[in-house]
Amino acid sequence: MDKALYIAMTGAKHNMLAQTSHANNLANANTHGFRADFAQARSQPVFYGDGHPTRAYALTERPATDFSIGPLIHTGRELDVAVEGDGFIAVQAPDGGETYTRAGNLYIDSAGILRTGSGLPVLGNGGPIALPAQEKVEIAIDGTITVLVKGQGPDVLVEAERLRLVNPDPGELEKFEDGLLRMREGAAAPAADNVRVVSGFLEGSNVNPINEFTSILTLSRQYETQVKLMQTAKENSEASARLLQLS
Repeated sequence: MDKALYIAMTGAKHNMLAQTSHANNLANANTHGFRADFAQARSQPVFYGDGHPTRAYALTERPATDFSIGPLIHTGRELDVAVEGDGFIAVQAPDGGETYTRAGNLYIDSAGILRTGSGLPVLGNGGPIALPAQEKVEIAIDGTITVLVKGQGPDVLVEAERLRLVNPDPGELEKFEDGLLRMREGAAAPAADNVRVVSGFLEGSNVNPINEFTSILTLSRQYETQVKLMQTAKENSEASARLLQLS
């Protein structure tokens, strides 16, 4: 009886964890450049000492991230960029490390630092990109940033910096709770000259809202089944106890 109760208990617990993963995907269906998380479940035997496993429990995992490309959304804004095909934009994390994103909704702060929409500094070849006071900014297909310096003539364009674009193997990347990607070994990915960006566009999330919603509903039904199984195990245990009392 306790075996059935244990399996149902762990199943209900990990159903809730799987719902959390799918709910996070669904909540980011409109987040630019977001990459959805996969979720899977499996049976895990429990070992005690050197003997054979006498118990099993359910286990929900987030084994990988979906790196499929999201749709391109036209904005016409000069500081919006979308990575065309594979690749990422390098940004500086709050801890000073290098992380990667495909969210290209950029802006320039009061100090001239180019930042992402979430406030992280965008990296160039020599660190965070700082731009002079300008009247216009253009980002080329290779990530080169050209500015029309304020006070200069309309024909005086200055090549200020270049976005640091990388294209590491997705298997070497790990997604963290902040949605940013980091190299598993902690090293920085090398710059990739073949990565291209499109100005005036943003990449949408690759989340499929219908799939995520139906997965949440399915997991909710499974959770209810696990709870009913726990209740049945309790009733059977109480019935067995009554039989022992009668005997």
